[in-house]
Amino acid sequence: MSVQTAAQPRSVGTGTSSPAKLRTTRLRTPRTARRSRRSVALTLLMGLVLLYSLAPLFWLLVNATKTQDGLLNSFGLWFAGDFALWDNIARTATYDGGIFLRWFANTVLYVVLGAGGATFLAVLGGYALAKFDFPGRKAVFAVVIGAVAVPGTALAVPTFLMFSQVGLTNTPWAVIIPSLISPFGLYLMWTFASEAIPTEIMESARIDGASEARTFFQVCLPLLTPGIVTVLLFTMVATWNNYFLPLIMLKNPDWYPLTLGLNAWNAQAGTAGGEAIFNLVITGSLLTILPLIAAFLLLQRYWQSGLSAGSVKE
Repeated sequence: MSVQTAAQPRSVGTGTSSPAKLRTTRLRTPRTARRSRRSVALTLLMGLVLLYSLAPLFWLLVNATKTQDGLLNSFGLWFAGDFALWDNIARTATYDGGIFLRWFANTVLYVVLGAGGATFLAVLGGYALAKFDFPGRKAVFAVVIGAVAVPGTALAVPTFLMFSQVGLTNTPWAVIIPSLISPFGLYLMWTFASEAIPTEIMESARIDGASEARTFFQVCLPLLTPGIVTVLLFTMVATWNNYFLPLIMLKNPDWYPLTLGLNAWNAQAGTAGGEAIFNLVITGSLLTILPLIAAFLLLQRYWQSGLSAGSVKE
């Protein structure tokens, strides 16, 4: 009896599979293989994209360690015999009376006032457009969408003519004031505030006697933090890398941002009697991207949560 009892589960659990089960296994196997091959292809593609993205950074880091002679007489994608990174950094900071530090401070000024102001205005405008109904709201939406489609270079010359009429060219305000307008940031905050702020929370705050300002700053603003950081990153990168607008607005090198200053150093070798300082240009470029990398690393968690906000519906 004990032998028969032990054999029964074996015959039931491990018996010959039915034809339907065999057909199901045969159908699933090619799909699994195709999915595996597809994953390998995507992995290779992402590896190529990663290599394409990191190769310029690697080139910049490698060549920032070379002297002027080593830069011209060595392979570009590997280190030379002399390691001159710290000397290049010191020379970059002190060359031409330390003008690089002045350009760095100018860029920080343009980012703090321009990108910070653009983010603040985008938050206010996006919140108002998302949570308040007023006449002309659809017209404002059409204007914002149209402004997103217009490239900034197309508005540079009209902006220069307008600023020249009021005497603001060749001043920091010629760069800061146009940077305050960010149609894409406004549209992004508009869509984010529509999903991130439940109307019931605002109504509850109003019933409890909170004013509109208190409702915004104490109730709604914490909910908008991921979107605010996302818009801040976009506007900060755009202002930090802005080149064409300062190029047409500024003549005084003392007000140059880093983009214009490094380009002036790079063009210095082509002028009569100019000194070739390509090693300082490369080192300055490396120092220029470090704040952006630090900002992305520090604000990454807020940015990721902002991109995934609204993906789960409760």
